[in-house]
Amino acid sequence: MAGPNLELFKFGLYVFFPIATMYYFGHPDFYEKHVKGIKFWPEHTNHPPITKDDLRTEFAKLQAQQNFRKSATTSNEGSATTQQD
Repeated sequence: MAGPNLELFKFGLYVFFPIATMYYFGHPDFYEKHVKGIKFWPEHTNHPPITKDDLRTEFAKLQAQQNFRKSATTSNEGSATTQQD
């Protein structure tokens, strides 16, 4: 056995360490320096359309984007086939 001094040291460490960490991380200075500057959520988030008019305009935008992509891919495929010939 190591003796009572080691047991006293371990007991002191087991009691003091959690208190010291709670004091250090719970102190307002730590919060101000390390935590307050962190922003978890972005300033602007996407909100889904709610009204019928908003839904119609969003659907029209999506259709226009889809048609643009479709026309761009078909024109790229057409130019690729003419280059291969």
